[in-house]
Amino acid sequence: MRTPVVMILGMVLAPCGLLLTLTGTLTPGWRLVKGFLDQPVDLVLYQGLWDICREQSSSERQCGQPDDLRYFAAEPVRVARGLMITSLAATALGLLLATVGVRCWQDEPHFALAGLSGVVLFAAGLLSLIPVSWYNHFLEDRAVLPAQSSPVTVQVGYSLVLGYLGSCLLLLGGFSLALSFAPWCAERCRSCRKVPPGRARRSSISTVYVDWPEPALTPAIKYYSDGQHRPRPVQLGAASQRKAGFPMPRPPPKAYSNPVEVLDGEKAPESHHGGSSRSTRSCGSALPCDSDL
Repeated sequence: MRTPVVMILGMVLAPCGLLLTLTGTLTPGWRLVKGFLDQPVDLVLYQGLWDICREQSSSERQCGQPDDLRYFAAEPVRVARGLMITSLAATALGLLLATVGVRCWQDEPHFALAGLSGVVLFAAGLLSLIPVSWYNHFLEDRAVLPAQSSPVTVQVGYSLVLGYLGSCLLLLGGFSLALSFAPWCAERCRSCRKVPPGRARRSSISTVYVDWPEPALTPAIKYYSDGQHRPRPVQLGAASQRKAGFPMPRPPPKAYSNPVEVLDGEKAPESHHGGSSRSTRSCGSALPCDSDL
């Protein structure tokens, strides 16, 4: 059996979503902060969930910058840490279930397990989409996510975009794999509709049983078979089969006035000269013929 398209699509989208989500979780690019008054113009701070990096055009990126404004203590950052890790773990579990359920190396996939993996991946996509959306909602709120006052500006970082893309791919891949429940549900419904071999089928409105009464037949018809009348049986066995028929008319007996007419059925064939067989037999007998007189 060829692997269904929904399974192939889910197996392609889910690993891509995992890769993007993992990259967005680990990289320090959720928010860009720039425009400091007492710093160079090209100075940019990259704030993520685990680190803060400083980048300048005249020098290399320097990570591990001190958190003077208690950025990591903000509630969106702490919630995003927990939910993103949970999403990555759920994604890994979903891919493991999908690998066992789809099992491209065999002829028949396991539809129920593949559908379950789709549900897990869909939940993983929701777990990663919630913190990304929440963080983006409070991106410019300096009371929730601490940052220097104006003219310092904050912008969306690349890690936040990767988190959005990874979440959407996980949702699509999980939904595609969850469609594998359809063949499994159809097979279960067909098996439930089948009647077990040891149990009689229930009567429905389309199944009507009519017990017609046996017609009352006369004894001549009821007990006539094989060309003769039979007496009524005393006891009818369970395996006996009744035969139906009707009396055949019998020819009436013949009355013979001449002994010669008894042999009427044994007449000789007529002669070609027009003479009858009766005259021939009479002339051949011991009695005198009319022609001799």
